[in-house]
Amino acid sequence: MANLDFNKNDDKMRLLISEMKRKHAIVSLGGGKQKIDKQHAKGKLTARERIDYLKDTDTNFLEIGAFVGEGMYAKYGGCPSGGVVAGITYVKDRQCIVVANDATVKAGAWFPITAKKNLRLQEIAMENRLPIIYLVDSAGVFLPMQDEIFPDKEHFGRMFRNNARMSSMGITQISAVMGACVAGGAYLPIMSDEALIVDKTGSIFLAGSYLVKAAIGESIDNETLGGATTHCEISGVTDYKAKDDKDALDKIRNIMDKIGDTEKAGFNRKKSTEPKEDQREIYGILPKERSKPYNMKDIISRLVDDSDFEEYKEGYGQTIICGYARVDGWAVGIVANQREMIKTKKGEMQFGGVIYSDSADKSARFIANCNQKKIPLVFLQDVTGFMVGSRSEHGGIIKDGAKMVNAMANSVVPKFTIIIGNSYGAGNYAMCGKAYDPRLIVSWPTAQMAVMGGAQAAKVLLQIEKASLKAKGEEMDEKAEKKLLKTITDKYDAQTSPYYGASRLWVDAIIDPLETRNVISMGIEAANNAPIKEAYNPGVIQS
Repeated sequence: MANLDFNKNDDKMRLLISEMKRKHAIVSLGGGKQKIDKQHAKGKLTARERIDYLKDTDTNFLEIGAFVGEGMYAKYGGCPSGGVVAGITYVKDRQCIVVANDATVKAGAWFPITAKKNLRLQEIAMENRLPIIYLVDSAGVFLPMQDEIFPDKEHFGRMFRNNARMSSMGITQISAVMGACVAGGAYLPIMSDEALIVDKTGSIFLAGSYLVKAAIGESIDNETLGGATTHCEISGVTDYKAKDDKDALDKIRNIMDKIGDTEKAGFNRKKSTEPKEDQREIYGILPKERSKPYNMKDIISRLVDDSDFEEYKEGYGQTIICGYARVDGWAVGIVANQREMIKTKKGEMQFGGVIYSDSADKSARFIANCNQKKIPLVFLQDVTGFMVGSRSEHGGIIKDGAKMVNAMANSVVPKFTIIIGNSYGAGNYAMCGKAYDPRLIVSWPTAQMAVMGGAQAAKVLLQIEKASLKAKGEEMDEKAEKKLLKTITDKYDAQTSPYYGASRLWVDAIIDPLETRNVISMGIEAANNAPIKEAYNPGVIQS
């Protein structure tokens, strides 16, 4: 399949993946090698080492939010991965969520983005009824930013509300206190089903020894106040005492080994087969220049089992591709933006990556079909938005777009979103962006998310600025115009980067395209633990 353009595309994708791996290697060090050495000197494992020891050998760890905090909190020295390492993995062959505080990052203190990340992990656990394991080692709220993390609905306290909700839902929660567990954070392990604490390094208290001295004048050391012996033998707050980190993790594995199975949703799965087409060719298919067209079907054939794709309404609404396939054996319904220019039977040209009335109508019908058949939905996004102009407006594009959004938003089968390229404006919404509750949403390194593309946005903002000056009787010369255009474009482009989105948890992860099948498979396996209890109702928008 190789040609000059293919090779250029392939080189570009490999550079982007190399950059992604380089960035991940940096955030994997957390607070840096010196902080890791200090952790080891205390006889403690790092967050990543704890997860690696806890999970089953040679099993997948789908990390969530690795790039959270990227470029944020610079004046405080940054917050790699939000000070938390977390994801979906397997412990004793049981799929579960693991959340581990990284004590090398500001002693595991909670920044605002830390709370957002923890709540996202709890959301995944609740949606999919997955057991969740907390490896606690945190100094509590990062006090200089307490006003951005303490009192609001989606702040720190929401986590304890979720603890209570998960308990009522019968979702297993296990906590191991492997370091500090302070103040309000002390409620997390005790609101879990079972709590462990590591002797001499783990401690739990509402107020440490210094605060106790200041508040009530009592002199006491932290170990006596809230160490393992105190809580396992006197207060009864914790259920198990562990001699060290590995012992605590072994005990968690033993507990996980005894958990009974749950009712399944019943999603269809057969034996997995690899795509007939070479998956690695995805690197060369996706254009280096994002404005260039390509055939999304070439991508789909390299993601689905046996490269077998049953297309729905193939000749209608062709700027969105809909159809049935399998991914790692799981039956899926795929909704994907087509980036090629389309010539309709009427001889009209339609722009690739744009949603037209007919494609929106087709998608709404297909989504309804998947809900009726209990087939999970996979959205492959490379969308610049809905078609604009008088012809589209007179043809009812807003109504047809609303039908698609209603069908997607009210879907009761699980949804999974892969952002391949552009994700602009209302197209992001219609194709199941973060606001529409995908069970997982990930992007390739080629993704961009924004209200509109950088070049278009810059031109719009420039026009507004020129109009404002004109109203004042002023003019902008060509040099000033070029300078302002570059400034606006550079700022906008920085904000459309996948890392900008990942740092704010607009996506759960940035992945190598070759990991896409695994992400979808693990996501559906997780969703299969949560039976669908409600009937599909697309809402009031009619055909």
